[in-house]
Amino acid sequence: MAQTFDVCIRGAGIVGRTLALLLARERLRVALVDAPRSTPAQTDVRAYALNANSKQMLESLRTWPDALHATTVKHMEVHGDVDGSVHFDAGAQGVEALAWIVDVPALEQRLAEAVRYQPQIEIVGTPVDAPLTAICEGRASTTRTEFGVDFDVTPYGQHAIATRLRCELPHGQVARQWFSPQGILAFLPLDGADGHSVAVVWSVPQSAAPNWLEQDEASFTQALMEISQSSLGQLQLCGPRMSWPLQQAVAKRWCGPFPGTTEARTPTSWVLAGDAAHNVHPLAGQGLNIGLADVQALARILQTRDAWRSTGDLKLLRRYERERKAGLAPVGMAMDGLQQLFTRTEAPLQTLRNWGLRSFERSGLLKDWTARQAMGLDR
Repeated sequence: MAQTFDVCIRGAGIVGRTLALLLARERLRVALVDAPRSTPAQTDVRAYALNANSKQMLESLRTWPDALHATTVKHMEVHGDVDGSVHFDAGAQGVEALAWIVDVPALEQRLAEAVRYQPQIEIVGTPVDAPLTAICEGRASTTRTEFGVDFDVTPYGQHAIATRLRCELPHGQVARQWFSPQGILAFLPLDGADGHSVAVVWSVPQSAAPNWLEQDEASFTQALMEISQSSLGQLQLCGPRMSWPLQQAVAKRWCGPFPGTTEARTPTSWVLAGDAAHNVHPLAGQGLNIGLADVQALARILQTRDAWRSTGDLKLLRRYERERKAGLAPVGMAMDGLQQLFTRTEAPLQTLRNWGLRSFERSGLLKDWTARQAMGLDR
């Protein structure tokens, strides 16, 4: 007898697998489309800054990596291009951590293992029929394009360069970020509390990206040392360099009836989540947190639906769309505003933004509120 499913998820990345596990926990039958790769996967040097809400959810699914692959951030330093700076401290906020820097391959492995042992989830090679198709394919989603969903993209004229470094000095559980004329540079601590490694995310002008990707190791690490003011001593490249264009983007529609649905067949619907629905600048490390909040909200709405409602009920999906668009708007506006402010080179703006950093550092309640919002608290 053919298997029937409540939800078909297209995309088996972090967001897609997390959604599959959340739905399976509620006894929904899930088909997870995990198409074989056409080319061998390259070493993944990415790391994500996850907040307390994301950590709690992944722990509830028993997929949180061990301490070596989920490094606690106790402090955060943000440096302007002159003398402005902001410092955040977990102790001052009365919390265990400001964030956790999670190694992407380690998290993907934990999620894959959990999916493999969840009987409510079946891995399939191609999409199957279900009342609801959840599209979690990332920013370059082919299904979103196939369904004719407009994806409003604002290019930033920047590329992110990601890699890994071995540092002479321990990172001290500090996440560091510098705004400089050469771009926005972030060092994210790895390998646990006593680690000497960091994940690098360097946002550079689009025209400069090819040069830095091809630059020899000595010149590349020297540039990073200069921007970071040698805060971690000598630097050694210990991973390949990856790059991708930066943009702000949002889908005009996040849900709708499945193309080709007619009165003669059971109504089916689709819904977007994660980077298939939205992209934000990585300067505050909120991208994956927003995607995980998407699937958490979608799973909650499906879980609490009336028994007679289908998982593809558009009334439910539009409720999800409204909730998540409202949650995304202030984050997207803040990231876009900061990106625009710190990529301008005019002297008056340089003075203004460094004055702003110094004022924010002394702002008290505003600074505390901002920190708690980024940590996924007080929501």
